[in-house]
Formats: sequence, C-alpha cells, structure tokens
Amino acid sequence: MIVVSAASGAFGRLVIDQLLARRPADRVVAAVRNPNGAVDLAARGVHVRLGDYDDPATLRTAFKGADRLLLISSPELEPYRRARQHQAAIDAARAAGVGSIAYTSFLGADTQADGVTAAHHSTERTLLASGLPHTLLRHPFYSEAFLNPGLHAAVASGELADGTGGRGINTAFRSDLAEAAARVLTEDCHIGRAYDFTGSLWTYNQLAHALSRISGKPVAHRDRHDRAPGVQGWLEEQVRAGALEQQTDDLEHVLGHPVTTLDQAVTAILTQPAPPTAGPALE
Repeated sequence: MIVVSAASGAFGRLVIDQLLARRPADRVVAAVRNPNGAVDLAARGVHVRLGDYDDPATLRTAFKGADRLLLISSPELEPYRRARQHQAAIDAARAAGVGSIAYTSFLGADTQADGVTAAHHSTERTLLASGLPHTLLRHPFYSEAFLNPGLHAAVASGELADGTGGRGINTAFRSDLAEAAARVLTEDCHIGRAYDFTGSLWTYNQLAHALSRISGKPVAHRDRHDRAPGVQGWLEEQVRAGALEQQTDDLEHVLGHPVTTLDQAVTAILTQPAPPTAGPALE
C-alpha cells in the first residue's frame, strides 16, 4: 500500500495521477485534512483517509498498512510549527509500521538551517534519527512561479521585463517532480538516497526568445531595476543573488527521460487561452 499525505493539494493530486498509472487504485491511499474535498479521488477508487498534520491520531490511522509513504511537506509557513507537524507525521509513521518514507524537502536543506530551508533541515535530521528507511526529494522552486499564463501579457505587449540580472534559474515543473516521486514510491532502487532535483537552467533572455519564436510575435527582453511587488520581487532577488543556479541531473536520472524544456513549457502556456487577468503564482 502506498500512502500520500497532503494528497488533495496541487502536487499531491499530480502524484496520485502518476501512481494510478503504475498501481491499482485500491493500493493507493490519499491522506487528507478534509476528506470531503477529495471525493473525486475516492470516485477513482483511491482510499481517502483523514490525515491531519495537527492531529497525530489521525495520521497513525491514515498511515496504517503503508509499505511506502510520501510525506509531502506541510503548507504551514511558520518554520517551528511546520517542523513539529513533520515530526508528528514521522512519529505516526513509525507507530503505524510504515516500511519507508519519501519526503519532499528543499534544495540546500542538508546544509542550511534557516530561512526557506529551516523546517526542512529539521525534518531531514528527524528522519535520520527515526531509523526509518527513507528517501529525500529536495525540490527547487516550482517553474510555475515564473512560467505561467501571465506570459500572455508579455506576448501582447511585445516586452518581457524582469529583475533577475540575467542569472540562471533552475526551477522544475510540478508534473516532473510528481512523476519522480511516483517512481521513487514504486521502484526499489531509491531508499537511502538523497536527490537534489533541478530542471535545466534558463534565463529571462532565453524566455523572451522562446516567446518570440513560438508565438510568432517579437518579444523584447528588458532588464527591470525596480523591485516587483510581493512574492515575485522576493523570488527575483533570490535569482539575482545566484541562489537558483545549482544544477544536477538527479531529476532526469530518476525520471529516466529529459525534464520539461523551456520551449515545451512556453508552447503549452501559449496554446491555452489567455486568462482575463494573468499573473505569476506559486500555488
């Protein structure tokens, strides 16, 4: 039995899709905070169980009978509470007799114990101390934070502006990361491994060229020196500082095929109708 925690989120649902292509539905469990929000998964034959990171008793029940568990990191933003939720999930997995855990960590969590990686660093140490067989899936930022329907506006205006200073970006798409997670859960060669997942490096200048080539309309790239509002501004600062330039072939190795390319992503975005209001989104 394979259990996926936080399975009703965008990433969890993609993992479920991939698992159903590899295993019978009655061998897949979706552990969710609100079972009423996962009726579509139940309709596909997936076992839906209550599994709330803030209620350890529900986790022990949700994880019962699991040969393998995908522990998707909590959406909680406060690092201490997030780490405590993960601790509760790992304790519940041990109590339930889970065979092994795959955990969605974050790039740099093995060496950095503050900021974005704080809770992940703590959770990796907790997993190691637990004695449970496990696999670490260290994710980069999602490509969707940068490559999304908001690009229609750049094609319409003929200009793509950004504040990344021309630095490389190593994001990966949820779909590739979900397939990799499903492979780790259904193959026998990954336990004990720690993977640093990244996509291929790309830049905004390359993105402008791709938009021009695929749309058939000229899109000029412009360096923007003012800070973008909200989360996008923070992300651009991270890129400009070189924080998103680490690159490995771990994701391609686990997938067994190339990751989604920039041209493939742009083509998929531009073939969909432009939304009434489009903008970058992390989720």
